[in-house]
Amino acid sequence: MDDILRFALLGLGLGALYALTAHGIVLVYRGSGVLNFAHGAIGMAGAYVQWELATQHGVPYWPATACGVLASAVLGVLTHLLVLRPLRRASSLARLVGTLAVFIVLTALAVKRYGDSLQLVPGKLPNELLTIAGVTVTEDRVWLLGIAVVVTVLLHLLYKRTLFGLGTTAVAENEGAAASLGWSPDLIATGNWALGSALAGLTGILIVPVIGLSVTGLTTLLLSALAAALVGRFSSFPVTLAGGLVIGVVQSELTRFGSDVTGLAASVPFLFIALVLVARGRALPLRGTFLDRLPALGTGKVRPLPLALAVVAGLSLVSLATPLWADAITTTLVLSLIILSIVVVTGYAGQVSLAAYALAGTGAFIAGHAAADWGWPFELALLAGVLGTVPIGLLFAVPAVRTRGVNLAIITLGLGTTLEAMVFQNTDLSTTPGSDGIAVGKQTLFGISIFGVDHPQRYAAVVLVMFVAAALVVANVRRSRTGRRLIAVRANERAAAALGIDVRAAKLYAFGLSSAIAALAGVLTGFRSTSVVLSGFAGFDSITALGLAVIGGVGFLVGPLFAATFAAGTVGARFGDLVLPGLSEWMPLIGGIILVLTLVGNQDGIGKGLGKQPAPIRRRLSSKRVPTVRTDEPTSASEVTRTAPLPSVEVTRTAPLPLHVRDLTVRYGGVVAVDGLSLDVEPGRVVGLIGPNGAGKTSAIDAITGFTRAASGSVCLGDRDATRLPVHRRAAGGLSRSFQSLELFEDMTVLDNLYAACDRPGRWAYLTDLIRPGSRPLPAHALVAVREFGLQDSLDRPVGDLSYGERRLLAIARAVAASPSVLLLDEPAAGLSDDETRELARLVRRLAEDWGMGVLLVEHDVDMVMSVCDQVVVLDFGHRICAGTPEEVRRDPAVRAAYLGEVTPDEVADEDTVSA
Repeated sequence: MDDILRFALLGLGLGALYALTAHGIVLVYRGSGVLNFAHGAIGMAGAYVQWELATQHGVPYWPATACGVLASAVLGVLTHLLVLRPLRRASSLARLVGTLAVFIVLTALAVKRYGDSLQLVPGKLPNELLTIAGVTVTEDRVWLLGIAVVVTVLLHLLYKRTLFGLGTTAVAENEGAAASLGWSPDLIATGNWALGSALAGLTGILIVPVIGLSVTGLTTLLLSALAAALVGRFSSFPVTLAGGLVIGVVQSELTRFGSDVTGLAASVPFLFIALVLVARGRALPLRGTFLDRLPALGTGKVRPLPLALAVVAGLSLVSLATPLWADAITTTLVLSLIILSIVVVTGYAGQVSLAAYALAGTGAFIAGHAAADWGWPFELALLAGVLGTVPIGLLFAVPAVRTRGVNLAIITLGLGTTLEAMVFQNTDLSTTPGSDGIAVGKQTLFGISIFGVDHPQRYAAVVLVMFVAAALVVANVRRSRTGRRLIAVRANERAAAALGIDVRAAKLYAFGLSSAIAALAGVLTGFRSTSVVLSGFAGFDSITALGLAVIGGVGFLVGPLFAATFAAGTVGARFGDLVLPGLSEWMPLIGGIILVLTLVGNQDGIGKGLGKQPAPIRRRLSSKRVPTVRTDEPTSASEVTRTAPLPSVEVTRTAPLPLHVRDLTVRYGGVVAVDGLSLDVEPGRVVGLIGPNGAGKTSAIDAITGFTRAASGSVCLGDRDATRLPVHRRAAGGLSRSFQSLELFEDMTVLDNLYAACDRPGRWAYLTDLIRPGSRPLPAHALVAVREFGLQDSLDRPVGDLSYGERRLLAIARAVAASPSVLLLDEPAAGLSDDETRELARLVRRLAEDWGMGVLLVEHDVDMVMSVCDQVVVLDFGHRICAGTPEEVRRDPAVRAAYLGEVTPDEVADEDTVSA
């Protein structure tokens, strides 16, 4: 019992430091909306400044401490002004990578100046022994707990009672509204960056006597601090303190009583992160994500002749290379594979994962044991490592079902570092007797020796072929139906689900393919020597890999090759040494600086510029291309261009399935948005749903299509009960919708938006698209939708180039292209002119009469509703107050009073009588 209490008290001191670090993260997040992944590195810089001044320049401890805290504050302000402020209009991915760039620069500078060896540093807090409840502990732990409590109280009062705190809260809630009231969001952000970074420096100085002084130890403190901040919802300082203390106590107890399980204590922050994020889903109310500009994407087109020439040239260079250059080529290609895995999961699917190196290490671990324990040859061991890592990758993807963005980045980083601590650093699992790793011996491929030490050129050639094969697979995916689905999920998960795309399956697929590519890189790295050494797969190296992916262009296939050259040990570093001896030692720092410049100047990376053809070449190619369209069958994507006439295709009537809604109720807390709504939408009929603002119309559509879980009642499509079906299965069953806010796939063309709606991949498409993406014809009903909505001249235009009216029409055409039995239109005429509205009304009528669709129309334009609908249902505060033909609804007194704001002369007389 005494041991339990003793380690709990020791853990309180460590937890207090976690809480102090977390407070700094919370300050930066509240003030600027940025989750600062460089927070630990900023604190590390302050700790090293204090240590250097105190130990090497004779500055007294407390003045040196003040200088260290000030240095961290200055670094925080510079990070905001020079990196994050230029990115305030950028995507959340760019802002996240901006903090990672600062992390890379600061750690590279620290390693270059101080090395990364652990140094023991004495502390200045009182260190006498104290007896508390019969248990003896050192006095400094009590002081640390007291400092954390005092800082927590001061911060709580600062942000609750002062104008600065109120201004920070106002900016966090709504920057535009706060600015209109005279608050400067930039000034507020600068102040919070300074205060939060100063707290990082103070924490770094205080924790050094506890954990030692090292670059790695101080930067990895970030994970524990993030866990505490998540517990406090990045807003409450007292709850953050409690979270930090609990994490510290649990870690301390596991260090004593769980010491037989390697890495168990180190995994505690990840467990907290996983529990909080999975339980809450989207834990961080990130700012501005709706208007984020996503990174540009390449087309995935492969030009066979240039590719063949490039491969031949590469193999020739490898055969002529010296062993040192062959090793550099191998390192470059292996890192390119890791970056390629990030292109799949982040560039195509939009999931920010920081687990690339953990998955690479997993592949090396599985393949190594297959070779060492079971004697498998290299070919089978490679296959086992790649395929065996896919389930682990799918496990990493489980949190992606409920989280995305920086939330997913946190949890994948935590899961990766936990895997590193419990497996890679566990000598019982990661080594074989008599070896510093997993002994795999010298490798052969189909009987030919490819051992990297004896034959580095052969091994480099094998890696080159593997990279080209992996790149071709990714290119196939980009051009396939599967790729369009990934990009649709990346652009807008709600819209993708509404078109029948299984968002969960798409994310799992992206993680599975990405993990396979990363595992391939890990196996090729590990088998370069006679032992697979897992210490080279550090979890935090995934941060550097993501930064390099952004430099190269996270959406472009050519990007990984160019981005990898900015890392140490690669071809770029070798060339650097030729130009300036010793330059390779500075490659991590150079890469970090280039990443910052890339984010500020060209967020789409090197790949976008390399993928563009010069304008004269484009003009010559376009002049030689004569588009042809066959009129006897549906056209394919490559044949539908702005200059090609659309074929004449007859309208195909949809499956005649009626929609029956009974007793639909939607509750948001204590508010009833829809109260017992019942309606029917028959094939070939248009039903209008009208009512004042706040009547519950959009809530009704959301409930019918499955977008809200706060609904009860029943929804049937034909004879099938769809009440419990997820959104994508309702859509696949024939229930399609448009959105009031359009929610188009902004980084796709008009044609790809339509393809995303009408593509229906078969059961094996996820596998066949890896090898042969194919090009299915655009279905006849989609071609008719293009013609009906006048989009034939805009098919190859990006959505961002369309006018508002064209975007409105595309949103409806995309929903129609899914060939639904019932189409739900939410405010389709919003923002359209009178002429456009009349034309839209005609099109809606045609969808019912010629296509046989049932249409549920939600619209504020009463004239349009009355002119086009067969039946009208009127809602008021969630209640159905009237249903009938347009003429019956017009004459209904309740409708005139509640919706039209009109009363009859008899009603006026009645009201006068009542008043008298």
